[in-house]
Amino acid sequence: MTPTVTAIPWPADPSAARQPWTPRSDHRVQSTEMDNVQTVLEDVVRQDGGRLLAALISRFGDFELAEDCLQDAYAAALDAWSRRGLPVNPAGWLMTTARNRAVDRLRRAGTLRGKLTQVAFNRGQSPISRDPPLPDSIPDERLKLIFTCCHPALGIESQVALTLRTLGGLTTEEIARAFLIPTATLAQRVVRAKRKVSRAGIPFRVPEPPQLPERLEAVMAVVYLIFNEGYSAGSGESLIRADLSQEAIRLGEVLVDLLDAEGLVAHLPEAIGLLALMRLHDSRRPARLDTDGELVLLEDQDRTRWDIQEQRRGLEDLDRALAMNQIGPYQVQAAISAVHVRADSYRETDWPEIVALYTALDAMSPSPIVKLNRAVAIGMAHGPGDGLTALETLADDPSLAGYAPLYAARADLLSRAGLTDDAISAYRRALELTENEIEARFFRRRLEELANSKTSGRSEKGGASA
Repeated sequence: MTPTVTAIPWPADPSAARQPWTPRSDHRVQSTEMDNVQTVLEDVVRQDGGRLLAALISRFGDFELAEDCLQDAYAAALDAWSRRGLPVNPAGWLMTTARNRAVDRLRRAGTLRGKLTQVAFNRGQSPISRDPPLPDSIPDERLKLIFTCCHPALGIESQVALTLRTLGGLTTEEIARAFLIPTATLAQRVVRAKRKVSRAGIPFRVPEPPQLPERLEAVMAVVYLIFNEGYSAGSGESLIRADLSQEAIRLGEVLVDLLDAEGLVAHLPEAIGLLALMRLHDSRRPARLDTDGELVLLEDQDRTRWDIQEQRRGLEDLDRALAMNQIGPYQVQAAISAVHVRADSYRETDWPEIVALYTALDAMSPSPIVKLNRAVAIGMAHGPGDGLTALETLADDPSLAGYAPLYAARADLLSRAGLTDDAISAYRRALELTENEIEARFFRRRLEELANSKTSGRSEKGGASA
């Protein structure tokens, strides 16, 4: 099978993103190791595919042409490398082949000069009259590709699909499976998005300074949406989809390094804060499900199972972001997560600090979800009665009317307050609303426990955040 452009080309050495990219030569394989050309090709795709695609789009200004010609180059490589052996620079070979395929297509269509002239015009350069030789180094154009995939002219579903398909490490089939939609539906979504990029004339460039903050915020929102769908799936039989979370973290790494490489230092703190937030959340992933695949709440998690290395990286990222003294919402959310991971136990969590941080977050970026989380923190810091009072302010918010976590939080606080009948009613409503089977099983267990507690005259603990 011909490999597809499915992987983030993330360099092993982060400083590599600060330098013009030179096609890798470390894929050189001796004749005794040439048994599996496809494996070598897949490694090149995984390492360099995104960079190759971005460079081709930048060169020809055509999303579909670039991807089609890169796919052709992959197919040609399987044949040529099997017959002739591996080239010294496989990535350079692919770039040259794909570029030549694109030139041939445009020449046959009689549009080469017009295409290159338009691309040069968009860049503010002189028209290109002929194909230059392949340079020794190719600039990293992925930041432009990220902004193109997340352009506001595209719907959010298209932004997510296109970002994962071109910059992520997942195949079309894997993305479709992660979002519980047919492969054909996802493929059509990607095709429509690419065509809209072309037909709407969406520019392949980093936005100008006045537009950059808003556009960067949209990019980070897409990355975080991908992470959250992996961390706590909205529907289906799996609560955690680690492949999505890991891709979001890698996209966050790419974004931070490319912003740094472009000298966009003023926009680094929030991007680093987002990366810290995802890493700190992800560090708890190993303990969120038990051996039977059932949900384990934060209160009951075995903290020795948390990923210490990921936790350390997240805390280092947070310290780096905060040291820049440009505090934003992602940094505050990461700081909240840091309070949790730094606590030796659930009982030792500094809940008043979490309340203060949610208060600050609500002032920066007010939303019903922030207010809901703040109410839960108030309940833990000052007692369930105060938490329930804070929740009452959200009772009439239409955006939360069908939101299962609202009713789960209310049920938890009611249970802690000893109001078992009301807690049962709230858990039943949460069960009606959830579309995730693991959450549904958890709510059923809680209902059974509360029913038993009524019989025995005891009130068990409720369900805090996982």
